[in-house]
Amino acid sequence: MIGLNLVFWHWWAFGALLLVVELLAPGMFFLWMAESAFVTGALLWLYPELSWEAQLIWFSALSLVSIVAARKLLIRHPIESDRPLLNQRTAQYIGRTFVLTEPIVNGTGKIRVDDSTWKISGADTPAGSRIRVIGAEGIVLKVDVPPGSG
Repeated sequence: MIGLNLVFWHWWAFGALLLVVELLAPGMFFLWMAESAFVTGALLWLYPELSWEAQLIWFSALSLVSIVAARKLLIRHPIESDRPLLNQRTAQYIGRTFVLTEPIVNGTGKIRVDDSTWKISGADTPAGSRIRVIGAEGIVLKVDVPPGSG
């Protein structure tokens, strides 16, 4: 039978390659496999007589255990972002108040928000009125006239 002559640094190089793959395809999956490759390399460094079959078993088992443990940990303690609405532009505008430059006619209108124009829906309101964004339906912002402004 042909045996593989793996040395500890082969596993460390494989771990580094898996880290590069993680950078190119993020998802925190290859990270744990890279960790397993580094640990397998460390085991081989400590026990150089480890057969290649045993090395593959260690790598597989460590990968499986670390991926499952990490997923369970992330489900129990999700990573909280300081900007949870970063990729949800319409949700970022909910609660903000604006002044209408054009009236809302027949329940629809437009409003300038920061550097873009948005379609809005709400009760007919004259230009110059203050409106508040109360929700979003797709790319249309739902607006209402705040109490005391009209």
